[in-house]
Amino acid sequence: MVEKVKTATSSTPDNFKHLVRIANVDLPGEKQLRWALTNIKGIAINLSDAICLVTNIKRETKAGYLSESDVQKLNDAVNNPSKYGIPVWMFNRRKDFETGQNLHLLTGTLNFYHENDLKRLKKTKTLRGIRHIAGQPVRGQRTRSHFRKNKGKVVGVTKKAEAQKKAAEGSEKKDDKGKKEKK
Repeated sequence: MVEKVKTATSSTPDNFKHLVRIANVDLPGEKQLRWALTNIKGIAINLSDAICLVTNIKRETKAGYLSESDVQKLNDAVNNPSKYGIPVWMFNRRKDFETGQNLHLLTGTLNFYHENDLKRLKKTKTLRGIRHIAGQPVRGQRTRSHFRKNKGKVVGVTKKAEAQKKAAEGSEKKDDKGKKEKK
C-alpha cells in the first residue's frame, strides 16, 4: 500500500507563476483573474470584470498563467481605467474635491484621500465632521443600539435583580425618613 505523492513541480507547468505583481500588489497565481484582481484595495468584482473585458483577457484564466504582455496590459488598465474606456460611474472618486477630475484610487492613495476627507469635514465643522468627532453614526443610523463598537454596553436596560435591589434600597430610605419624623 504505497501511496503516490504528487510533488509541486510535477503538477505545475513551467510557465506558471505563483505570484503575479499588478499595481504593486502580489496576486495569488492559483486564483481566477477576476477574483485575484479583487485583492487590490480599490478594485471590486465589477471593476475587475470590466478590466478583464477591456483588456481582452478571459476572466476565468488563472492569474499564474498570464504572459508578461498580459500583465503589462492589466497593470496599465488598473492604473488608468479611463484610458481603456471603463465608464466613469465605476470609479471610486468622481469629481475630486480639489481637482474636479474623475479618479480611481488604489491601495495607499485611497487611504490617504479618505483620511484627508475626514480631516476636512472635521475642520470645517460640517454635520458629518461633528458626528465623526463624537464617534456617532454619520449616515442617519439609530443611536440606541446599532452603532456602538463595543457591544457590551447596553443602553436603557436594567436587569430584574438590579431593579429589585434599587426598589429595596428606596423603601429602606423611606422607612428611615419616617422614623426620624416620628421622633
